[in-house]
Amino acid sequence: MDADTKKTVAAVSSVIWSALLTVMKFVVGIITGSLGILSEALHSALDLLAALGSLFAVRIAARPADEEHPYGHGKVENLMALVETALLLATAAWVIKEAVERLMSDSPDALHVETSIWAFVVVIVSLVIDVNRAAMLKRVAKETKSAALEADAAHFASDIWSSAAVLLGITGAACVGFTQEGSVLHWILLRADVLASLAVAILILHICWELGCKAINNLITLGAGTALACQNVVLA
Repeated sequence: MDADTKKTVAAVSSVIWSALLTVMKFVVGIITGSLGILSEALHSALDLLAALGSLFAVRIAARPADEEHPYGHGKVENLMALVETALLLATAAWVIKEAVERLMSDSPDALHVETSIWAFVVVIVSLVIDVNRAAMLKRVAKETKSAALEADAAHFASDIWSSAAVLLGITGAACVGFTQEGSVLHWILLRADVLASLAVAILILHICWELGCKAINNLITLGAGTALACQNVVLA
């Protein structure tokens, strides 16, 4: 299997799993009212868009050089990585806004989470899938030197930690009934789900910084390399 085929297969696999996880998380998040799971669902939805973008990018990047692109189409993968970064920033902004509103609300329902076995199932399944998917994408990205797949791998690696935070959040929400109202532990567990969503947002912002800096650096490097190559052609 050549490099372009490997990248395409990995990108298609990423799209399928992203779609499955997005649907699962949205359904369970709406049923339980968990901001943590809903933030994960939105994160997965943007991962789905990013995966579709990566599939498009690797297919375009595989095209041979032509008259309009004499040095190939490789830059499109780094441009897509920047698009993915922007989408993740939008996700983090929404999660932070929603978390602050819930924490500041006087309504007791704002912090209520209807925990169920399905909430735990969807988060645990998500963890298992993300661990395997991130490892696969990272391996293929390294083999094929694909910036788009590397960005996808980083997203799904961040999903592992964010899913773990959400798991802790819904566990805390499930345990709040066993604590004494007015105690410090009760106060913390009551807000565990919202605090978990903030942890997800902070993690997303960290990933955005790393991906954005790398993509910009690659574009600048490629741009300088292309300009030098053009100069050498003219001088020749």
